[in-house]
Amino acid sequence: MIPIKLTRENLSIATIWLFHVSGILGMLYGNSDWFISATPLNLLISFVLLLLNSKGHKWFFPMAFIAFLVGMISEILGVQFGWIFGNYQYGEQLGYKMLGVPLMIGVNWAMLTMITGAIAHQFYENIFMRSIIGVSLMLLLDLLIEPVAPHLDFWIFDGGEAPLQNYVGWGLLALCLQFVYHFLKIKVESGFPNHLYLLQIIFFTVLLIKQTTIGL
Repeated sequence: MIPIKLTRENLSIATIWLFHVSGILGMLYGNSDWFISATPLNLLISFVLLLLNSKGHKWFFPMAFIAFLVGMISEILGVQFGWIFGNYQYGEQLGYKMLGVPLMIGVNWAMLTMITGAIAHQFYENIFMRSIIGVSLMLLLDLLIEPVAPHLDFWIFDGGEAPLQNYVGWGLLALCLQFVYHFLKIKVESGFPNHLYLLQIIFFTVLLIKQTTIGL
């Protein structure tokens, strides 16, 4: 048997697996309302652990802050004026809001930008190809989240479904952030981003399947 070292990275990976698997089981078999209300805490813990496993690259924290700021500004413009993503409003499950946008949404923009950028960095050497891969990973996750978001009281678009404008806006904004990420040559020498992205995919895939079969 190969011994497992209790490193910060391994403990962090074990923590997010524990939280996400517990969340999935809780949503399926337990008190789903309680687990939905814990989403901001889960998101914050995941983001903090991501920062702790960044290996100290000089541009990692500035890039995370840029993604947070860009995400918040674009979402505020969306909520207040219908720009970029279309007309939508946030629910109450994601916590404290600034001008109608939960701060956790800015955190989510930062987290997704950093983990998809880290994964995309593992492919190709070309900055444009890496950016395209990063954008594709972000859009894939958004496609899984959008159908379940209204049922979780995360956000809802006028008319109920996310319009094409949302995905175009998401893609263009993500492309800008991914290009900056790879232009700065940020490298995360950790498997943590891979695990966190995989868990996000699994979590929202399970919720989507549950919604389409028995409802949330």
